[in-house]
Amino acid sequence: MDILRFITAGSVDDGKSTLIGRLLYDSKSILADQLEAIEKSTKNKANGEIDLALLTDGLRAEREQGITIDVAYRYFTTPRRKFIIADAPGHVQYTRNMITGASNASLIIVLIDARQGVVEQTRRHSIIASLLRIPHVVVAINKMDLVDFSKEVYDQIVADYSEVARQLNLKDITYIPMSALQGDNIVDASAKTPWYQGKPLLEFLETIELSKDVNLEDPRFQVQYVIRPQTEDLHDYRGYAGKVISGIYKKGDKVLVLPQQIETTISKLEIAGVETDEIFAPQSAVIHLQDDIDISRGDSIVRVDNVPQTATEMEVLLCWLDDKPLQTGNKYLLQHNSRLVKAMVRNLEYKLDVNTLQRQPVEGSVKLNEVVKATIKTAAPLVFDHYEQLSGNGSAILVDETSNSTVAAVLLS
Repeated sequence: MDILRFITAGSVDDGKSTLIGRLLYDSKSILADQLEAIEKSTKNKANGEIDLALLTDGLRAEREQGITIDVAYRYFTTPRRKFIIADAPGHVQYTRNMITGASNASLIIVLIDARQGVVEQTRRHSIIASLLRIPHVVVAINKMDLVDFSKEVYDQIVADYSEVARQLNLKDITYIPMSALQGDNIVDASAKTPWYQGKPLLEFLETIELSKDVNLEDPRFQVQYVIRPQTEDLHDYRGYAGKVISGIYKKGDKVLVLPQQIETTISKLEIAGVETDEIFAPQSAVIHLQDDIDISRGDSIVRVDNVPQTATEMEVLLCWLDDKPLQTGNKYLLQHNSRLVKAMVRNLEYKLDVNTLQRQPVEGSVKLNEVVKATIKTAAPLVFDHYEQLSGNGSAILVDETSNSTVAAVLLS
């Protein structure tokens, strides 16, 4: 059974947390004690309804203010698929949390209040989805009950968002009219929207094809751990464990170990201790090589006929996530999958306006939530691909050495 990771995004009070609560509630994915706790603390006791948003808004400040501050992750399973949901905040000052949740999502649900239509935060989150190359977009036109399930309102929002999608080059877009509060078109099709012929949200999430999202053309494997037991039974055992980022590896493949530029051959492949003839993304596996090579965590194993870039200086699109401003010359740690290297921001080329995608000059420092084109210099070589070509090997984060906190999301180019 495969896993769909998706994120909900939208403006404040569009109903993101309520939507997730409704999905969990109507799909019977809530434990009895959870439901009892929510019923006791619900804000809607007067009219008999439970506050479904409380299922994801776990922080005390979130419950008190009725808003989402941090990204909340929820997990549930149906007979068809497993799901990992990230509920992203809608406030502008918490946009950085939305980027964190969207970084490994295969699908984004952009909620739009049917009364408000496409607003600034809708566009901002859509731009982030575009920058992160999230392959599937669901536009959930919520609170249709407050506009009497009007097809005209729905059609106008579809037209408005279609123009946004065209500007951002968003491809796979699905529009669903719904009411998260009342459950219309969430798990079951609603009789209140006879003009809508598409699937309800849960059925769509269960049936969307994900296999095409996996890159099987470009073999990329980064070592996470060198297995060297040195016991009597496994005296000569030397395996390189990690996750196949993309592509397919077969026993006997000619490979290159990077950044050392050493050529060798795959002698054996293992998955969960069982030998196999091939491995492919996104499996976790162990690779054995014909030659004894000095290989460490973060080194890459690629096929000799398909080699990524290796460099110590690279242009990046950088989204700043820290309250402390970014200035050129600042030094950080750059985490690229398993590889951790010292890095310095050398140059800031331009700032990207997340509302218009226009390039603007960088005046002084880079502030929270700003997106800039920059040049990063690393102390050791980095093996990477362009983010547009292979996001799994083309993204990284900057980490503050002193606080050990993430300060920027990095898209390599």
